[in-house]
Amino acid sequence: MTTKQTPIHSGFGPQTTARDVIGNRRLDGLIAIVTGGYAGVGLETTRALAGAGATVIVPARSLDKAHKALTGIDRVEIESLDLIDPKSIDDFSARFLATERPVHILINNAGIMATPFVRDARGLESQLATNHIGHFQLTMRLWPALLKANGARVVALSSRGHARAGIDFDDPNFERRPYDKWVAYGQSKTATALFALALDTRGEAHGVRAFSVHPGAVITDLMRSMSEEEVAAAIARSRNIGAFKNTEQGAATSVWCATNSQLDGMGGVYCEDCDIAEAVPADFAEQRGVRPWAMDPGFAERLWTVSEAWTGAGLRTHFQ
Repeated sequence: MTTKQTPIHSGFGPQTTARDVIGNRRLDGLIAIVTGGYAGVGLETTRALAGAGATVIVPARSLDKAHKALTGIDRVEIESLDLIDPKSIDDFSARFLATERPVHILINNAGIMATPFVRDARGLESQLATNHIGHFQLTMRLWPALLKANGARVVALSSRGHARAGIDFDDPNFERRPYDKWVAYGQSKTATALFALALDTRGEAHGVRAFSVHPGAVITDLMRSMSEEEVAAAIARSRNIGAFKNTEQGAATSVWCATNSQLDGMGGVYCEDCDIAEAVPADFAEQRGVRPWAMDPGFAERLWTVSEAWTGAGLRTHFQ
């Protein structure tokens, strides 16, 4: 299998911050949407983009929390969106499309991790539903606005957690196998990487490029479903291997993928530490790189097909 997963030696690294990535570049006139852009890595992503002049729309499940976090940041618009609710996704998208504005940057940042077993209204396991399917539907609905940008980038937040599991196409929603919250999380993050790969294949000819991102090991509210013991163990592991980042550093790779000219003409790759990640074998022992199941074009196409079926959303109507 050929792969585009070749590091370009960007000159940035694990300690790079989102503001470092942007540098003196101005983003005036650009419209960005950052899901979950009011907490943790998402908040720092919003700050960096807005600070460089972009208008940032932040769709939020908790409007009160979003207003408190984003007070004082210029050029930010807060909207209502719940990624596990299909109607909420469609309503948000319809409201945005009615403004007739383009989307130059779409960062699918929001997510959940290691949650108890819950299904959404469609019967989908909640981590897969939130982390992948909700963003799939959102991106499909916003496609006309992405095309209108005449050069857009979509960034899908994956994770090193993708190394835990590929997609179980025979039982993605744990209807027959025992539920494992970490396997479910890994599956959902593999899904986001595969989504970026398949979207880039479709978008390249239309000026829409897509990337998936591992932000790094960052302490955020994403850990809210973990026990104190699990959180402490995760922090200890990250510190032992020197992988721990603050939120400014955690936002850097998303912002790099969304704005940096080093990636002009590229797409469909998994990135970490502000560079294209190395393709590594399935049994690779180090905590870096992208595993084979998260960059397989065949898996990406298969996931795209089932995602269309689950959501009733796709790009075919836009291309007809």
